[in-house]
Amino acid sequence: MVKFTINGKAASVEADPAMPILWVVREKLGLTGTKFGCGVAQCGACTVHLDGQPVRSCSTPIAEAEGKAITTIEGVAGPDGELSKVQQAWVSEQVPQCGYCQSGQIMAATALLRDNPQPSDADIDTAMAGNICRCGTYVRIRAAIKVAAGLEPAKGAELRS
Repeated sequence: MVKFTINGKAASVEADPAMPILWVVREKLGLTGTKFGCGVAQCGACTVHLDGQPVRSCSTPIAEAEGKAITTIEGVAGPDGELSKVQQAWVSEQVPQCGYCQSGQIMAATALLRDNPQPSDADIDTAMAGNICRCGTYVRIRAAIKVAAGLEPAKGAELRS
């Protein structure tokens, strides 16, 4: 039995300690916002926070979560369901195309802005480098991060390429 908190709530699961957090979250807890991308910790689609730090849940065993806090994309919004600043910026900047990588992108951006509230372009590039967007929405991702940080005004419905 592995005990941890997930999105602020106590949880425990009976699972092989080597089972990746991704599969515990998706299959045992039914939280399907975290996506399987590559399975080898290279694409970032599976990013969650473990004690506040972004980790690749496809390659992090659930045993590492013992006594710790996991936050998934479902836990990023406020308790009343209000979208976080990052999520609001993702909507205003129309970031997603297919959307598959976006939960991981949002988790990485959330960690970046928590640790560096006013990142430079180089800071954004460094923090987001491990998150792959197959649709190539990197310009919109950067713009959304800047909007969430208050470094640029929201463009609203203006579509960016």
